Amino acid sequence: MFQVRLYIQDVILGLPTVVLILGVGLYLSVRLGFPQVGLFPRAMGLFFRRMFLGRPGKGVSSFQALCTALAATVGTGNLVGVAGAICLGGPGAIFWMWVCAFFGMATKYSEAALAVRYRVKTNDGYAGGPMYTMTRGLGERFRPLAKAYCVFGILAAFGVGNAAQVNAVVTCVNAAVVRFGGAPRVTGNLAMGLALAVLTGFLLFGGAKRIGAAAEMLVPVASGAYILLCIGVLLVFHGRIPAAFCLILQGAFCPRAITGGILGSAFHALCVGCRRGVFTNEAGMGTASIAHACAEAAPAEQGLMGMVEVFLDTIVICTLTALVILVSGVPIPYGTDVGGELTTAAFSRVYGAGASVFLAAVLLLFAVATVLGWGLYGARCAQFLFGGWKGFAAVQLAAVVLGAVLNTEMVWFFSELANGLMAIPNLICLAALTRELCRITKEYKNPAPLAAAGGGKKHADFH
Repeated sequence: MFQVRLYIQDVILGLPTVVLILGVGLYLSVRLGFPQVGLFPRAMGLFFRRMFLGRPGKGVSSFQALCTALAATVGTGNLVGVAGAICLGGPGAIFWMWVCAFFGMATKYSEAALAVRYRVKTNDGYAGGPMYTMTRGLGERFRPLAKAYCVFGILAAFGVGNAAQVNAVVTCVNAAVVRFGGAPRVTGNLAMGLALAVLTGFLLFGGAKRIGAAAEMLVPVASGAYILLCIGVLLVFHGRIPAAFCLILQGAFCPRAITGGILGSAFHALCVGCRRGVFTNEAGMGTASIAHACAEAAPAEQGLMGMVEVFLDTIVICTLTALVILVSGVPIPYGTDVGGELTTAAFSRVYGAGASVFLAAVLLLFAVATVLGWGLYGARCAQFLFGGWKGFAAVQLAAVVLGAVLNTEMVWFFSELANGLMAIPNLICLAALTRELCRITKEYKNPAPLAAAGGGKKHADFH
């Protein structure tokens, strides 16, 4: 069984997926004139205007759509996934996460822009995503590919967006219990799973509007609190920050020198960094475009918000987590995926026993937001396949409970496997529609009257 898992990792999560993700990201960057560089100042300006000034109207704003997307991306991958990346790939894995994020900004720009371009109008607003981009942008002959994407999306919603999140929360809560002299119990884990399922059910069955409202509250609070915690650690160990960056850069190309020979080649660090990078920012998976498609915005404008999403998720929050671990001086068990324990231990160097409580609270907020965001993604995929979504939602709640008692290693394995499977049809679609992306980008850079974005036939509503 172990050998089968290794083979699957090599095929689905190894060289083919890495080449596809980085290759398409590079291709889109070149064809679009590196929008992550040339349009980045405009993207950040738009982000701050939308955040502080908002946008009048009855529909979903650009910032609300961004918050919904961030609800699904900013989560346990930023805390637990980064720690696992350092353990399995060495500090150099963070460098490759940055590389993936750089090209991923162009990929996410493309996903969001095309989602708005090819979305459909519903009684509940707009519905869009890779499955609509494939069928409306490439034609009905690509419907089987769109259906395959939706199948992978539903599986990923159970793994990436559900079980992995709940499992990480349980791990951090158990770490807090141990630090205060208690002993984790299976019954306690089950109780946490049931409580999270009840909360998730209340919000998920409230539909897209209730999910969006919850995400708009949860994401800024959780992100702000976590960033402040990280800044506190970095201020205490500010003298070690340059050395931490040196470890990351050296480890990217010579991991053996950093890990004492426990970990192997630079290519291994690259694969780990790319896998965890995709897990945390989802660039290449296409899922966030489901949220971006809801926005009352032009295609390229919402594409810019997609770029900001990757920047905030990976370049800012993941980097802060990595620096906290590396400057804290906590021993790193290379070769073992320790989950949230390493992150908790790093924060404890400054905040003491209370760190586990603070981290568990922040992680709980992140996890709830992520489960909700992925609940929306899975529901949209189920809706595309079956015309309804409530059956999916009921199974999703059962998966919340299971996630509380599953093995961490297996949860991460199946989560990353689902990521790889989702990325394949989505990246094929992006590459095939590059000409349309070039047109959208050119018209945005050189303003001209644009045709109304979105529109189209009615579709079964998720409300």
